[in-house]
Amino acid sequence: MTRRPENRRYPRPPHRAGGRRGPPAGLVYSPDFVTEEDREEIVEWLRHIHPIWEDRYPDNRIPADGQRRLLRPVYWLGSWQFACLDYYRPPKGVIDRAVRAEPFPPVLARLVARTEAIVHKRFAPDDVPEGWHLNTCLVNLYGARVADGKRTDVARVGEHRDFEPGPVASISLGERALFQFVTSSRPGSREGVVLQQWLEDRSLQVFGGEEWKRRTFHRVQRVDRRERILFDAPAVDGFETRRVNFTFRWVPAAHVVPFAKMSAQARNDVRRYMTELATHSPFFANELAAEKPSAG
Repeated sequence: MTRRPENRRYPRPPHRAGGRRGPPAGLVYSPDFVTEEDREEIVEWLRHIHPIWEDRYPDNRIPADGQRRLLRPVYWLGSWQFACLDYYRPPKGVIDRAVRAEPFPPVLARLVARTEAIVHKRFAPDDVPEGWHLNTCLVNLYGARVADGKRTDVARVGEHRDFEPGPVASISLGERALFQFVTSSRPGSREGVVLQQWLEDRSLQVFGGEEWKRRTFHRVQRVDRRERILFDAPAVDGFETRRVNFTFRWVPAAHVVPFAKMSAQARNDVRRYMTELATHSPFFANELAAEKPSAG
């Protein structure tokens, strides 16, 4: 079970640099979007997944300065964008980037349907591409690495942009996180913070459009400890989870391919991850098995 706070703190509206407050265009924040019942269903589902640790580079193309492991264990739904394949970056980076993955569980499918309705109601039509729907999800664990009795906090994400078309949505569970939009891509820079928002337990955030998707970067600056929330699932050796975030995006169906239809090089780059996933997931076991008739 997760340890829950007895008293809830409701967040202030998003804060813009310069003192302006209020919900800007292209940005939605909804506290308590996830009901307590849905939260319980999600936490139960988390007991059945097995997140993995990924390295940034393929084993046979490690740069001179060495391999780099991602800060936290991850899981994907809908499609899996392995770090060593360099994620999904249209218009050119669309081949061998999004590997078909497990479907959303029912509780997340319901929340996605509600989120898509909000987007179509609240966002300008020009900011929602034709065919857009949330068909891929990154499950990100935030917390601390634990090794030899030492805890190293890695509950952050550096400045970056999401390149999938259209609005991006995220659902947060656990400790609140300080989410910032910034104009500077310098790691950890305090300059250029355009807007920041505390993302609370059970909240939804959606952002899109020119300012939030294309003009600014975003990051998770830190994750609190004040409520002393810890998740006992999913269980990951050497990691303590105090926040789980579900980030939903759209990858056009033509770019989401089964493992067996990837190039031989891409399959070799991610085979060890697919094999690890297959030890717990019938879906990934079947994806690996589908390659065998055409192998050799």
